[in-house]
Amino acid sequence: MTINNQYNKILKTLNILYIEDEETIKENVKKTLQLFCENVLDAQNIKEAKELLQNSRIDIIISDINLPDISGIDFIKELRKIDKTIPIIILSAYTDKKYLLEATKLKLIDYLTKPVDFKSLNTALYNCVDEILDNSRYIISFKNNITYNVLQKKLINNINNEEISLTSKELNLLDLLIQNSNRVISTDELKAHIWEDEYEATDSALKNLLNKLRKKVGKESIINLSGVGYRLNY
Repeated sequence: MTINNQYNKILKTLNILYIEDEETIKENVKKTLQLFCENVLDAQNIKEAKELLQNSRIDIIISDINLPDISGIDFIKELRKIDKTIPIIILSAYTDKKYLLEATKLKLIDYLTKPVDFKSLNTALYNCVDEILDNSRYIISFKNNITYNVLQKKLINNINNEEISLTSKELNLLDLLIQNSNRVISTDELKAHIWEDEYEATDSALKNLLNKLRKKVGKESIINLSGVGYRLNY
C-alpha cells in the first residue's frame, strides 16, 4: 500500500468538524471533504460547533475565521486551552498579516485562503493525518486497559501488553462502530454492513458477534439502546 493510499484509508475513518456560516460555501466545501472522509459534521456557528465537540468524536477541525458569534481565531484560542494537539485548518478570505500572525500562535496545520483548491486541501488533510499519528490520537482507549490501534488494526491488553486476536467480522464491527462513534447505529445497518448474505444476517448472529466483541473490548464499551441500535463508549 502506498503512503497516499494509506492516508486516504485513514482519512475515511476520521470525523471532520467543518465550521462555516455561508451556506453555499459550506455545502460546496463539505462535498469536497466527503471525497476524503465519510464523516463530515458541519456547524454554522461556534455554539453549534461546541455542541458537536461535546457530543461527538472529532478528529480534525476546519474553520472559517469570520463567523457570526465569535471569530474562528478566538474559538481556536479557547479550544487550545483544553486540547493542544487536535489538528486544525483555517479557511479564510483574508490574507492580512494580522490574521496570519495570530494564526501562527495557534499551532495550526494550515491557513488556506478561499476559494480553496483541491490540491491544497488534500495536502492539508494529509498533514492532519501526520499530526494525528505523531500524537497517538489514532489510538482508541477503552475503560478496561484495552486500546485499539485503528491504523494497525491491533487490539492490545495494556496490563500484560499482549495482542487480543480479532476475527474479520469482529474487526469489521469494531471499525464500523469507531467510524460512527458520534451516533447510534441501527441493527439493520450493522447487519447490512457485516454480512453480504442477508440470510446469514440474523438478529441472533449479530447478538452473538456483539457479545464476542464485548468480551474483548469490555461489556460497557458497546452500549445498546433498546429498540434503536448500538454505539461505542470509550
